[in-house]
Amino acid sequence: MQTYCPIKFLVLKSTIPNLLTLANLACGLLAVMAIFNGDYWLATYMLIGSLVLDFFDGFAARLLKVHSELGKQLDSLADLVSFGVAPGFLMFKLFEKSWTSGEPIVGFLPYLALLIPLFSALRLAKFNIDTRQAETFIGMPTPANAIFLYSFSLLALYSDSETVRNALLHPFFLSAVTIVTSYLLVAELPLMSLKVKNLSWQDNKGRVVLILAIAILMGVLRFRAMVFIIPLYILLSLIFKPSKT
Repeated sequence: MQTYCPIKFLVLKSTIPNLLTLANLACGLLAVMAIFNGDYWLATYMLIGSLVLDFFDGFAARLLKVHSELGKQLDSLADLVSFGVAPGFLMFKLFEKSWTSGEPIVGFLPYLALLIPLFSALRLAKFNIDTRQAETFIGMPTPANAIFLYSFSLLALYSDSETVRNALLHPFFLSAVTIVTSYLLVAELPLMSLKVKNLSWQDNKGRVVLILAIAILMGVLRFRAMVFIIPLYILLSLIFKPSKT
């Protein structure tokens, strides 16, 4: 007769969030490989996988009550690859394609894309020690930044309008996007969290407006709407002004 072993159960339970985090990391690595192979849609699907797994590893840790310092550090490392390194390589590839806009490109400009993983690492390190970010974010979360960069890249590469493609792939415009998004990662900018603590309209009106706006944009613009969601998120955070503390 097989006996119940609580120690084995606890060990198994504690590994579930970490396995989900490692799966997130695997998706990030596969996204990097897809970007190098020029398969940007596959890279986007891997980003979606990372986003889903990043949500569920934290959800599983809270549900199973198995928070650990190992899980916290592993989560940051996975996020750095999935939401920092992969978008950085994606932007590097866009710089390489910027010659199609008809403008010459200065040799060092593609290496500006390194700012994205570098500032993502700084952002994640700050997040781990910043006690102000329990209810709100200070600076752009790395997953949100990755969503914007991927959606921007898809629009730049696959827009039906040649004018739009040329404008978005202009090397100076790519430089501006890289610098601004990297800065936003570490900016002292309070941004609302999507975590719902209660059903109060006063506490959740910003989230409700954001969700409704996203639904409308997706219905009208389909995948093209993604590039507008993060700027809208920033704008609504400024309007509803979440507290830093």
